[in-house]
Amino acid sequence: MRPAPTILHLDMDAFYASAEQAAKPSLRGKAVVVGGLGPRGVVATASYEARRLGVHSAMPTAQARRLAPNAAYLVPRFSLYRTVSDQVMELLGRLSPLVEPLSLDEAFVDLEAGGTADDSASARATGEGLRTAIHAVTGLSGSVGLAGSKMLAKIASEEAKPDGLLLIEPGTERELLAPMSVRILPGVGPATGDHLRRAGMTTVHDLAEAGEAELVRLVGKAHGHGLYRMALGLDDRPVVAERDAKSVSVEDTFDVDLHDRVRVRAEVERLAVRCVERLRAADRSGRTVVLKVRRYDFSTLTRSETLRGPTDDPTVVREAAGRLLESVDTTGGVRLLGVGVTGLADYTQEDLFAQAADARELAQRAQEHSSPPVEGGEESAPEPEPDSAELLAARRWPAGHDVHHEEHGHGWVQGSGVGRVTVRFEEPWSAPGRVLTFRVDDSLLRPAEPLPLVRDAADYSSWPASLPKSRSGADSSGGGESSP
Repeated sequence: MRPAPTILHLDMDAFYASAEQAAKPSLRGKAVVVGGLGPRGVVATASYEARRLGVHSAMPTAQARRLAPNAAYLVPRFSLYRTVSDQVMELLGRLSPLVEPLSLDEAFVDLEAGGTADDSASARATGEGLRTAIHAVTGLSGSVGLAGSKMLAKIASEEAKPDGLLLIEPGTERELLAPMSVRILPGVGPATGDHLRRAGMTTVHDLAEAGEAELVRLVGKAHGHGLYRMALGLDDRPVVAERDAKSVSVEDTFDVDLHDRVRVRAEVERLAVRCVERLRAADRSGRTVVLKVRRYDFSTLTRSETLRGPTDDPTVVREAAGRLLESVDTTGGVRLLGVGVTGLADYTQEDLFAQAADARELAQRAQEHSSPPVEGGEESAPEPEPDSAELLAARRWPAGHDVHHEEHGHGWVQGSGVGRVTVRFEEPWSAPGRVLTFRVDDSLLRPAEPLPLVRDAADYSSWPASLPKSRSGADSSGGGESSP
């Protein structure tokens, strides 16, 4: 625990939904739900207007539609979210060399390491300055928590939502935590929370009063010890700048179970290519290919194959994933498929062409040793069931995604169906626009890239030089711990 609140936690407010509202003037102040829109879709983020209707993250989209039938339901636009996230992370990087991203919209910052704060006053000024800078650059709001530990900083940002700042003064931790639910503590999920409730412990105060021995008896030694320390407000975890990814993976949940083996194989190959695209985007290679299959009865199987060396070759990954699929029974139907690569490295050891040839040779050997062909020649594989025109249109024109029309300009898809696509033409800085409907094959309409959320962003190139200097920032000769 630090003697000053120099650990900052930033959490952007309803990030995906807020970005969509900022990009679409007609949705501002209205309920917006971002996530999968199919029968098995799940809510990724809901705007605060939708949350007031009971919609929340990880809820099935079908349930959200019952609670908020008039909300706007949009497919995520990750290219936009990553662009905005990069802008936010760049601002955080100016405050300190120690920035620990947790996701696109959340991060810890060690202000002391950057010399931007060493007491409550300088920490608060930095936090407020950060919120102002984020809004000026991205048009979005974020909530900031400041405390002497990561756990408390995260709790503070949650309590500050939306669009607020909360600073927890060192020495007040136990008083602040005491009345809070045990679920506020990291690692206390629904199961542990219910177990503690049955033991008569519903608040953090109850945990502190129970004592370490009783918590160890209830939840085990490792968890009980950590739970007791957290109940006392104790947390000495450092902010870690490098959070090295251990794997790269992609997966898809299908609206209708896949039964056709050829279609399943095609989906696995498509996912393998997407996985390699992510791998290359991260300038990595990997040695172990992993296949994930969730079947019709929700049973989930994983299979893996370790290659001779790291690779980022799509042919190698695709063929390895195909071989893994051969060992999985998919007759009853498949709900979800995923392909991943683990054992990441920064380089490729093997000759990729030789490795791909080896993979093809292994596949050919496996085919030679499989069951013999039926009498009269080799049995032809059944054709995959063609996708419906409606499904193809939904894939080409996802709800919420950007389009450009040669006559009407930039807009976004409100929906598609019956061979038509409905578009609202507006830009982030315009008034709410008009709605027009076109044929899905209209030659003047095409998908487009997202526009920036702020057209004339304020110049923050010199920020945070304008912030009040902390004592450690004024005297850069010291390199040790700040004094209380």
